[in-house]
Amino acid sequence: EVCEDAWVADRPGRLFAGSGVDIILNPSASHFAFAKQEVREQFVVEGSRAFGAAYVYANLLGNEAGRAIYDGGGLIASAGKIVAEGQRFSFQETTLVHKAVDIERNRLHQARTVSRKIDVQGLSEIELPFKWPKVTRQDGQEPLPPMSKDEEFTRAMALAYFDYLRKSWSSGFVVSLSGGADSAAVSSFVKIMLDLALGELGEEGVRERLPHLDLPENTKDWMKILLFCAYQGTKNSGETTRHAARSVAEALGCDYAEWEVDDLVEGYESTIEFVLKRQLSWQTDDLARQNIQARVRAPAIWMMANIRNALLLATSNRSEAAVGYATMDGDTSGGLSPIAGIDKHYLREWLRFMESNGLPESPPIKALSQINVQNPTAELRPKDANQTDEDDLMPYQVLDTLERAAIRDKKGPKSALQVIRATYPQHEEKQLIDWTKKFYQLWCRNQWKRERYAVAFHVDDQNLDPKSWCRFPVLSAGFREELTQL
Repeated sequence: EVCEDAWVADRPGRLFAGSGVDIILNPSASHFAFAKQEVREQFVVEGSRAFGAAYVYANLLGNEAGRAIYDGGGLIASAGKIVAEGQRFSFQETTLVHKAVDIERNRLHQARTVSRKIDVQGLSEIELPFKWPKVTRQDGQEPLPPMSKDEEFTRAMALAYFDYLRKSWSSGFVVSLSGGADSAAVSSFVKIMLDLALGELGEEGVRERLPHLDLPENTKDWMKILLFCAYQGTKNSGETTRHAARSVAEALGCDYAEWEVDDLVEGYESTIEFVLKRQLSWQTDDLARQNIQARVRAPAIWMMANIRNALLLATSNRSEAAVGYATMDGDTSGGLSPIAGIDKHYLREWLRFMESNGLPESPPIKALSQINVQNPTAELRPKDANQTDEDDLMPYQVLDTLERAAIRDKKGPKSALQVIRATYPQHEEKQLIDWTKKFYQLWCRNQWKRERYAVAFHVDDQNLDPKSWCRFPVLSAGFREELTQL
């Protein structure tokens, strides 16, 4: 069987079983998604049981072509049980899983199945000299315990970063570190990547896998080469985010700088005021004044990426992409948008996981506590406005529920409203209707933004990437008729 042959009802293995085969091989390119390994185990086990054969499953490993992440994790099943499992998310070029299986026991199982009739007549054969090795039942690897969602996400992203760095021949990463959740997560993955790579490959192994990098002698200095972060403040920035950005950068050990962009903002505003022959105000020009602050941060951080021959990482997440809550050529600037495939609600959960737990090879990042105590905010309006993301939009958990209903499950506004009505009964009906309308309107209005997002990693089957996953017209009626019926 090849790849998805095993995922369909009429599996080719049925024909092989009728010919009395002892071993079925499945070379696969199955991309990572949360909890997908459990599904793979099910069809490998079922193939072994139903076909009365040993089933050997091999999978692609690494970040292939930019978007898809392949987790490896070879499987061997015999007599209807997983008997061996290979390492997932390895930083090596290849991994090997092996196990001694009892072919005679599987043949006995075939013989006991009355409905199975073995017919080898006309079967194509290739004969090769082969000698059965002398093994014991203890030979080989054992099944591995399942990973939590947090561990899967952490290891998948770290491997994706490593392979993207390696295959793009970039000299490192650059991030505009705002002191908020998104940029902190994007930056933290670089440190986690290095921790896991060193833990598995060792210093020499990392150097061999990244031969284009001129890494210092001491591994403690590597983060300063691999990651540069900058906090770009304005008069609307708070000391909380500034201190959080500085603390996270120190914890990561990266190269870090701070500078102000108020003069740039004021320069653009003065130019436009001269052209319009009036002063700009927050009452009449709110959105434009917010966006110019985000956009003036892009040129300098791009320049640092160019100078360092590094990859600029955009920091927008999937929840923001769904409703266009991002500034084009601002926080979406970058050659790679690593978290554009993950929702904000889960991303905040993951940051708490990395603050408190971490992984055995990558310890907790305690400085993330300064991120996790904050309410997400763009800090683009004056401080006395007390701007937060959820005040501008809706609670992220509600937004993500609407996104799953509308995009993953293809529900219209009326059906999506029923979903959030049942999920969040604590909210008033009018509020739920307003949130539903806002989501669909913003989704339809902002497809052009999603078309322009940088490459994003796929970590689940709810991606919004229009180039490879979720197509939607740039211009549409915007569910106008359906929304009026709510």
